[in-house]
Amino acid sequence: MKNKLVVLLFLISALNGFGQELTNVREPVFKVGEQLSYRLRYGFVTAAEAHIRVEPSDAKFDNKPVYHLVAEGRTAGSFNVFYKVRNRYDSYIDRIDLSPYLYTENIREANYRRSDKARFYQDQKKIVSNNGTFKGDGQTFDVVSAYYFARNLDISKLRIGAKFSMDYFLHDGVSKLEVQYVGKEKVKTTLGTFNCLKFSPSIQPGRIFRKDSKLYLWITDDANRIPVKAQVEILVGSVTLELTSATGLKYPLTAAK
Repeated sequence: MKNKLVVLLFLISALNGFGQELTNVREPVFKVGEQLSYRLRYGFVTAAEAHIRVEPSDAKFDNKPVYHLVAEGRTAGSFNVFYKVRNRYDSYIDRIDLSPYLYTENIREANYRRSDKARFYQDQKKIVSNNGTFKGDGQTFDVVSAYYFARNLDISKLRIGAKFSMDYFLHDGVSKLEVQYVGKEKVKTTLGTFNCLKFSPSIQPGRIFRKDSKLYLWITDDANRIPVKAQVEILVGSVTLELTSATGLKYPLTAAK
């Protein structure tokens, strides 16, 4: 469960045009050296931590320079005793259109181990991984590149109630995620209070989520577009993801007045 909720951090912030056209801003809102940290709370207990960063890279794909994105999720405190998680996700994305070239997963959950690799061919709408070859309907992302791509969308004309969807690849297939824009709210965090944009991604009921579970995400309404909080209802109680640290930002993190 911890791993799935950490992955939600990247999925829920990924938006692509659906019903209302959105385009990328010209200049990326992040830079090499940016590091974001989050804690995942179950009730009042910190259950897991997530760290996301942009690392320097000399790698090239199709003779093009890339950003190297790294996301890590790990259980914390007593949760390590019951179900220890140490997961890492790497994505190499184009510096211009931010689409992924290569995505890797290194999963370590209790006694379970898995390593996956996927190569993206956007012009062919194809993903080749160690689990097979998969086709997408259009531009397709992994969970990490989706997070950074979404932060760079121009949402200046976004209307309340607008819905969006995106295609993402994870492990053994391409799936679609739908998100609805709810409006603007102020959110209090350990780093201060921020003006935020609020979204509600769709979720599938099942072993973790109730049939009527709601998932919400708050993103700073400034030049950084950083998710500062996410909250989801589960079968028993709720889980909250909160920003705890933000360093190496391209723009100042602006607190609400």
